[in-house]
Amino acid sequence: MREKLTAILKQYWGHSDFRPMQYEIISSVMSGRDTLALMPTGGGKSLTYQLPTLAQEGLCIVITPLIALMKDQVDALRRRGISAVAIHSGLSNQKIDRLLDNCAYGDIKFLYVAPERLDTPIFRLRVRRMNVSLIAVDEAHCISEWGYDFRPAYRHIASLREQLPDVPVLALTASATDEVVEDIMSVLKFGEKSVFRSSFARSNLRYVVRKTDDKEGMILNILDKVPGSGILYTRRRREAETLAEWLVQQGVSASYYHGGLPSEERSIRQDEWISGKVRVMVATNAFGMGIDKGDVRFVIHYSMCDTIESYYQEAGRAGRDGERSYAVLLTQDRDYELMRQRVDNHFPPVEKVKKIYDQICSFLMVANGDGKGCSYIFNIYDFCKKYGYFFHTEVVGALDLLERNEYLAYIEESDSPARVIFCISRDDLYKVEFSKRTEEVVLSMLRLYNGLFTEFRAIDEAVIATMCKCTIPQVHESLKELWIRKIIRYVPTNHSPIIRLLEERLPISDLYISPATYSQRKEQINRRLKSMAEYAANEDTCRSVFIERYLGGKDVKPCGCCDICLAAKRNAKSEKAVADMVLELLKEGECTLRQIVQRVPAPSDSIIQTLYTLAEQQKIVAGDNSTFSLPDRGSKK
Repeated sequence: MREKLTAILKQYWGHSDFRPMQYEIISSVMSGRDTLALMPTGGGKSLTYQLPTLAQEGLCIVITPLIALMKDQVDALRRRGISAVAIHSGLSNQKIDRLLDNCAYGDIKFLYVAPERLDTPIFRLRVRRMNVSLIAVDEAHCISEWGYDFRPAYRHIASLREQLPDVPVLALTASATDEVVEDIMSVLKFGEKSVFRSSFARSNLRYVVRKTDDKEGMILNILDKVPGSGILYTRRRREAETLAEWLVQQGVSASYYHGGLPSEERSIRQDEWISGKVRVMVATNAFGMGIDKGDVRFVIHYSMCDTIESYYQEAGRAGRDGERSYAVLLTQDRDYELMRQRVDNHFPPVEKVKKIYDQICSFLMVANGDGKGCSYIFNIYDFCKKYGYFFHTEVVGALDLLERNEYLAYIEESDSPARVIFCISRDDLYKVEFSKRTEEVVLSMLRLYNGLFTEFRAIDEAVIATMCKCTIPQVHESLKELWIRKIIRYVPTNHSPIIRLLEERLPISDLYISPATYSQRKEQINRRLKSMAEYAANEDTCRSVFIERYLGGKDVKPCGCCDICLAAKRNAKSEKAVADMVLELLKEGECTLRQIVQRVPAPSDSIIQTLYTLAEQQKIVAGDNSTFSLPDRGSKK
C-alpha cells in the first residue's frame, strides 16, 4: 500500500516521501477507522484525506468552514488534474443541483461543502446516491462547544453520519485541548477511537514576547532586522487600516485586510501580498486560513489574542517553508484588562440579548411568526448605527448566544447569488422591445429558470453569459437596463454577511437563553483568556513547551530558540563567566565577599548566586565571616 500511495504522492505533488505522521493517519483511514488527527499549521493535513481518496474508489466529502478556502482547495486540485467541486451559498439552486448530479453520476473525487449545506433537502437526497469513501472534517475544533471557534452548523455532520453509517470520518484540526478532543469524538460518534497527535513544536519558528509601551517603534525595529514578508495582526478593523496607512508613511509596502472589505477587494489584496507586491499585510483574524504562502518570515501580534489556540494558529502562518521565522507578541500592562472588558461586552445581560434579537428581526423586517428558514443580508454596522450600539461587540456576542441556542445562524463569509423577479406579466413582456443582447438575456433566463413571474429566483450570470455568448459584465448591463425600465427587480450578487433564521420570529417573552450557553461559556472564555495572559507574562517556561502543554502535549522538550530559551542560554553563559572569574581570583588565596564583589566585574546579586552554586558543587569552601576559598587551600582564620 505504501508504494501505491508514494506513487500517487509523486505523480500529483512531486514529493517522494511523507511528512511525519501522514502515512500513519492515511493507513488508519484506509483501514476504515474513524480518525482524529491533530497536526500543526502547515503540517500537510490536506494530503491525509486527498491521498486515500485517490487510492480507492469513490469520492471524499470535505466539510470546511470558509468559502474562500473551498475555492482555493478546489482550484489547487484542478491544477493537478484532479476532479473537485465546491458547494456553498454563493451558487444558484440550479448549479448546486447540477454539481450534486455530477458527484452522484460523474467522476468527481472531492466534494467540498460548507457545514450549513449538509442539512438542506437537496443535499440529503443526493448524498444517498453518491459513492462516498471518506468524510473529512476540516477545522474539527469547530464541532465542540468547548472549542474556541464553535459553529453550531458543524453539528449537522452527525446526521450525515447517520446517512452514511459505513463511511469512515477523518477529523482534522491544528489545535485542540483534551476536553475538545473528547467532545469531537463524541459528537461525531466515533466507533473505534484512533487519535494521532503530532508535535506542535516548530524548530524553525522563534516565539518572542516583547513588553513595550512603544509598539509602533518595536514594529519598525522588527521590520528593519527581519527581511521578507509578514503579517501584522490586530483586533479591530479601523486599527488595521490606520496601522497600514502609518506603515506606508514610514516607507513600508503595506496593505490591510478585514471582513468588512468586499470579497473582490480582499482577493486582490491577498494576491498582492502573496505575489510580493505588498510586504506587510495588516489584518484582523479574518485573514490567514487557507493561505498558501511558505516564505512568511514574521507574524507580529499588535493585540493579544483571546486564546492560545487562535494565537498558535495565527503565529503558525510564519515559516511554513522550514526557514527561520519569528512569531512576536507585543504586550502592554493594560492589554489583559482591555481583553477582560471585551469579554464582558461580548456577554450582554440576557434581557439585552432578547432586545437585540427583537431589534434584529425588526431591522430585517420579519414579522412575528414569520422568517423560519429564510436568509437575510445583515450589515452589522448599519444595524449598530440605527439602534445606537457603540460597541458592536455586544451585538456580535448576542448573535453568538442566539446561534448557540439555535434561533439563527450568522454567516460572516457568504456569497449570495443574484436574484431576479419579473414585475410585468408574461404577456406584457412579449410586447416590450429590447436590444438584441438584452432580448437574448431575457430569453435565456426564461429557458433556464421557472417561477420568475411569481417569486425571486436565484440566477447564475455566468451561465446566462455562456448561453448568450457574451461576457458577465454585459449580462450585468442588460439586467440593470431591465431593472431601470421596471421590467424586473434585480438583486445583484452580494458578498455581505447573512443571518438565517432557524425558527420563526418569537416574542421576547418566548425567547429562552440557556444558562449553560451564557455563564459556562463566559467562564470558559475567561479561563482561556487567563491562559493567554499567563503565556504573555511567562518568563520561565519555554514558549513552545507552554503552548504544547496547553494543547495536551506530553514529554515536551524546550525549543532552544524562543526568547525564554535564549535568555536562559545567555544567563548560563554569564553565570559560567562569573564562576570562572571567582575561581581564578580564589587561586590567589582566601577572599571575603566584599573583596570578591569589588574585584569581579559583575552585578553583586549574580556574584552571590554564583558563590552559593559553587559552594553547593563543592568547588569552593565558605568559611567564617563571609570568606571563601578553594578546597585544597582550606580556610585561613
